[in-house]
Amino acid sequence: MNSNPKISICIITYGHENYILQAIEGVLMQKCDFEIELVIANDCSPDSTHTIIQNIISNHPKKSSIKYFNHEVNLGMMPNFIFAIQQCSGKYIALCEGDDYWTDPLKLQKQVDFLEANPGYVLCFHEVNILKPDGEITEDFITKVPEDYESLETLAKLGNYIHTPSVVFRNIIHDFPFEFKYTPIGDYFLYLMLAENGKLKFLEEKMAVYRYGVGIFSGTSKFQNAKSNHMLFVCLLSYLKDEHIKKIIFDRQKNDLNLMEILIKSEYDDVFVSRNLFFKTINSFVRDYKKPKKIIKKIKAKIFKNARK
Repeated sequence: MNSNPKISICIITYGHENYILQAIEGVLMQKCDFEIELVIANDCSPDSTHTIIQNIISNHPKKSSIKYFNHEVNLGMMPNFIFAIQQCSGKYIALCEGDDYWTDPLKLQKQVDFLEANPGYVLCFHEVNILKPDGEITEDFITKVPEDYESLETLAKLGNYIHTPSVVFRNIIHDFPFEFKYTPIGDYFLYLMLAENGKLKFLEEKMAVYRYGVGIFSGTSKFQNAKSNHMLFVCLLSYLKDEHIKKIIFDRQKNDLNLMEILIKSEYDDVFVSRNLFFKTINSFVRDYKKPKKIIKKIKAKIFKNARK
């Protein structure tokens, strides 16, 4: 194992049998003038992810540069992420989740070179392409990096405009607050913690691909996403000490609560009113209350229909 790698690449994975090979290959193709280590934390995947990782390691000439952890029980996303970060011994850490991948073999060299030359910056990120579920690779339609992107204040105000597979940061956070374990959105929380210690740098180069529609939030409803945002804000308000930044997050939480109220009403109307047979029947009878023969006819039709089943 490298005793003093310049950078550690952190990959967390769960159920990524269709993607993990490409994620790891993007790391192993990197061309650097410094030592690297790859840290992989597999959270007890139920598929063949473990076998694929083992095959890659057994065929890699520098096995000693890879730390692989295959948990026997599922820890959960955030505990696994914390565990993986704490295994990283490099001066810098790069992130690439098991369903994303890198495309530029000089990515790490470029980002580390910048951070080495600019001590006032704590994190460096870059543009990415988006891979849609149908296989099309497009420009980034998910995030928009603002002009004043470098500061903690902007990151707090505008939310997350940083894609995980684009990130390299200084390995300066060794003790994670308890709130970090409970946040449903760990990358944004991490970037805010880092931004408390320095500026952010954006490189206008596409050096990675983010898979759209396969992550943990890909199949969730708008209400579930709003609930996750609310929990994120709760965790951040508990963690943050700067009153100005806390006020920004607090205002965002208030706006999200208003949105959640609208979503709850919308889902209630959709599930319990418009789609419910009882309410449909009542509404139908209300419309026809002056036509009793029509109501009786409808009732008979429903009785005969059920009798034929």
